[in-house]
Amino acid sequence: MGSAKKNSSTRQARIAEMRRAEQARERRNRLLTIGTSVVIVAGLVVGGTFLIRSQSDDGGKADASKGKFVTGSDGVKTWDGELTQNHVQNTVDYLMNPPVGGDHNAVWQNCNGDVYTDELKNEHAVHSLEHGSVWVTYNDKAPEADVKALTERVKKTPYSLMSPVEDQKDPIMLSAWGHQRTVKSATDPDVDKFFEKYLQGEQTPEPGAPCTGGVSK
Repeated sequence: MGSAKKNSSTRQARIAEMRRAEQARERRNRLLTIGTSVVIVAGLVVGGTFLIRSQSDDGGKADASKGKFVTGSDGVKTWDGELTQNHVQNTVDYLMNPPVGGDHNAVWQNCNGDVYTDELKNEHAVHSLEHGSVWVTYNDKAPEADVKALTERVKKTPYSLMSPVEDQKDPIMLSAWGHQRTVKSATDPDVDKFFEKYLQGEQTPEPGAPCTGGVSK
């Protein structure tokens, strides 16, 4: 009992710290002056050049990655192979659904406890995973009570987002960069374990990167 309370307190403290960091970043952004516009414009020019160069030469779909999932004894599937991180503007042909990494759009999906009722563009959501978020997805086979409970959880958890993915294999799935698992319900103990390990976890390519200021729908 004492250990469970300690883990819960530690997790809540970490979430609170991430929320404070996110709020601090928002305050810094509001304090930017007009004098920074020159730097921003220059950055956009350079970034635009990079985006053009990073797209597929044939103008078609970009490759997401190469590899396969390997399932661990804990039920978590880990991507065994390369997960590219190029910024692209075109559609990405991901090898997994929902995707857990690979090329993605330069703009991330807002993931500061954001819950979406419509399906997202994978290219934005994958960028959120790169920032260390956990993506909760469900299809029409998920019980309404579970969807409601997970919605409430995500809403109060920075670096998380939730959306429907109708063609995913299982009713409820959790994804992080390079990792994914299916859970039986909102009360499945594996939900807590996944959030604890992978939200801003060691797998995160860009820890502490923002989850606001991106795409909001």
